[in-house]
Order: sequence, then C-alpha cells, then structure tokens
Amino acid sequence: MTAATPAPDAPTPRSDVLPLTHRSTALRDALDAGRHVLPPALRARGDQLADQVRDRFRLPDHTVVALAGPTGAGKSSLVNALTGSDAALVDVTRPTTRETVAVVRGDGAAPLLDWLDVRRRHQLDTAGPGLVLLDLPDHDSVEIGHRLEVERLVGLVDLVIWVLDPQKYADATVHEHHLRHLTDHQDVLTVVLNQADRLTPTELRACTTDLTTVLAHDGLDRVPVLAVSARTGEGVDALREAVDAAAARRTAAIDRLTADVVSLAHEVLQHCEPPPTRDATPRNGTHDDRHLVTALGDAAGVPLVQRAAHDASARAARRRTG
Repeated sequence: MTAATPAPDAPTPRSDVLPLTHRSTALRDALDAGRHVLPPALRARGDQLADQVRDRFRLPDHTVVALAGPTGAGKSSLVNALTGSDAALVDVTRPTTRETVAVVRGDGAAPLLDWLDVRRRHQLDTAGPGLVLLDLPDHDSVEIGHRLEVERLVGLVDLVIWVLDPQKYADATVHEHHLRHLTDHQDVLTVVLNQADRLTPTELRACTTDLTTVLAHDGLDRVPVLAVSARTGEGVDALREAVDAAAARRTAAIDRLTADVVSLAHEVLQHCEPPPTRDATPRNGTHDDRHLVTALGDAAGVPLVQRAAHDASARAARRRTG
C-alpha cells in the first residue's frame, strides 16, 4: 500500500527542503539515464521516492516517530510512558498492537495521518512542537499483515526507535531483516534497550555494551543506544528529551529522506557494476552514461561516489558495446 496523495491546496514546500529536492531530482535523472541497464523495479522505487519527497513537505510538519520492535519488547508501554497517557493498549496477550496507533501532539495532523494511512489516533492536550508517535505492530508477528504494516511505515516515518529487550536484543531477525539495512540512516535511528529494571547494574552495562558491539557489526556504529524501563521510568526522560529536541528542530523528515536518496543512489551504483571481463577494452561512455555519473554524484552528494560511478559506468558501457 502506498501513501495517499496530499490535497491540491496543501501548503507550499519549505525553503530548507530545496537541497533535498535537488538530490531527489538528480536521482530521478540518474535512473532515467540508466534506464537501459537498471531493473524496472529499481527505477519504480526511485519514482516513488521522488513522489514521497514532493508529498511529504506539502503536509503538516509534525515530526513522525515510529516505535518498532519484536513481540514483548514493551513498545506500547514505552509510548504510554513517553506521553504520560494510556493511548497505547497494553495487555498480557500477544500481540497487543494489532493496528498502528498514532499518539498526536499539536493540531492539524489529520492530512499527515491520512497520508500515512493510520486510522487509530489519540490526540494529546499537552503543548510542544508537532509530534506523531506511532506504536507499530510487532515486526516478528505471525500475522503477515502486521509485518507488512511495519515495513510500510518504517519506510515512511521521519525517525525510527527500535525497541529491544534483554532477551532478544541480538535476535538475527531484527538485525538481518531490518537494522543491517539502515546504515545510511544512522542520524534518524535510535535503539532502545527496554526492561532495564529486570537487570542488575552490572548486567545492564554488559548487555548495553554487547548490543552496541552487535550494532557496530551491522555497520551502525553511530546509532544512540539508550537503556530504559517503561515500568520504572528509568531512562524515559532522556528518550523523551531526544524526541522533543528532534520535533523542535523540524529537520527529521529532511534528514530521513536525504538518507533514502543517498541509499538508493548507492544501490543504483551497485547495479551499474558488471562483472569484469577479460576481453573488455576501454571505450568512451555514451551521453546517458555520463549523465548517469553526474546525476548519481549530485544525488549522493559524495565525490567518492561520483568517481566510483564513473568507473562503474565506463565498465557498463564496455559491456554494452563489446
């Protein structure tokens, strides 16, 4: 399911979005230039991302934060602790969250929630910068619909808080299927070790250190790791302050979508790299090859990527021309 298109009278995009818009346009240009060598599905994802960049900033500028994680990690309890409410259903029966719940601070978020296709909504009466907290279903649910919902919304929100617990923090499912693919998104990702109250101080230090090491092996060496307890309140204030600071900056959506563009540009670059052949001889690239190189460099915003793209494009040209 894709996000809905905003209404025609939605607000004009903010001026600080222009660099991201330029990168998004450059990525679309790169995908068009590489149309003869890139998979159609990859080009379709680029078009969808460009549409997402356009649409997101015509919507209310509430910061959207999703709490994701496995069964029993305590996502709903943590949402309630962060907001001082009982908006998220908490029960001993698993899974508790069968449908995404939005807890909203600030008025006017309805068009944004419609775009996200989140129907269950709880409005807070507290003051502060616009914020939407999403309590997601379990990423490891036995219900395929729950897993698809998590993947869809994790791909749309501005910030993701992965909530883990001392028993399953190193589970291969979350690392191989989710966290390991977010190396370009470290600035919009936080990992929380919930249920800290179940551990002694020594055990908690060891567990947090090991989790940090596991994340570093995933390529996530800059991601904040916070130990919290939704039950006792330990660490909740620090997490709330981090979320409020992100909402006040109002740049999380820009940071997230910029990371998406850079990540997809890297993926395009990988698809441009053919296996080396013994009989390949150097030839000049076509206009499309040169356009692909330039556009990829603009999209990724990294000179090294542009140089690598040049080499990959030249090899692709040699493969096509013999």
